[in-house]
Amino acid sequence: MNTVLHKSDTRGFADHGWLKSNHTFSFANYYNPERVHFGALRVLNDDKVAGGKGFGTHPHENMEIISIPLSGDLEHKDSMGNVAVIKEGDVQVLSAGTGIFHSEYNKNEGEEVQFLQIWVFPNKKNVQPRYDQIAIKDILKDNELTQILSPNSEDQGVWIHQDAWFSLGHFNEETSLDYQLHDHGNGVYVFVLEGEFNLNGQDLAKRDGFGIWDTDKIQLTAKSGSKILLMEVPMSI
Repeated sequence: MNTVLHKSDTRGFADHGWLKSNHTFSFANYYNPERVHFGALRVLNDDKVAGGKGFGTHPHENMEIISIPLSGDLEHKDSMGNVAVIKEGDVQVLSAGTGIFHSEYNKNEGEEVQFLQIWVFPNKKNVQPRYDQIAIKDILKDNELTQILSPNSEDQGVWIHQDAWFSLGHFNEETSLDYQLHDHGNGVYVFVLEGEFNLNGQDLAKRDGFGIWDTDKIQLTAKSGSKILLMEVPMSI
């Protein structure tokens, strides 16, 4: 088993005034040669967007982009004609494929938006761009892990062009459980949203990240009031 620990205060940080962003992996002006990606997981940004501000129209291609709002509302517009608002309890996926333009905007003047922006390398290039958004709040179950993303369109949650599985866990009481990986060539990157956890003997606090690979399962213990995101991705890309 191999592991890598990224404490919350070691992340890159950018303050653009209207946008404050913590970068777990190298992004924009933040570059760390030891933190470029974790397998197929390329970007994990913890973003805060001020009221009335947002990202202007910009392009993407050949990347799977997942957005998970933590608070507030974020409006999305893209070159496929999609206009939607994502909020806490939703998950959004954008398969950029052959190329797409989109914008993201906080229309609420008096409220900040906080969301996770996650990029995953696809296993197929130049696919037709696609957009999807679902509400996950109704499928989340307390004190267990709930799958919110997979490679399969028939499965629970959204799907992407990669052999990846994401799960969310909300714990209102101390809980211990095992997570079984889907493929031996995969690893799991966990990101603590709230509270405290112990994974395979490693203590983790809010906004800590911890990667584990070369193992078939991980052991997780959550303290009461904790939330976590697990991202299982291929380690070879």
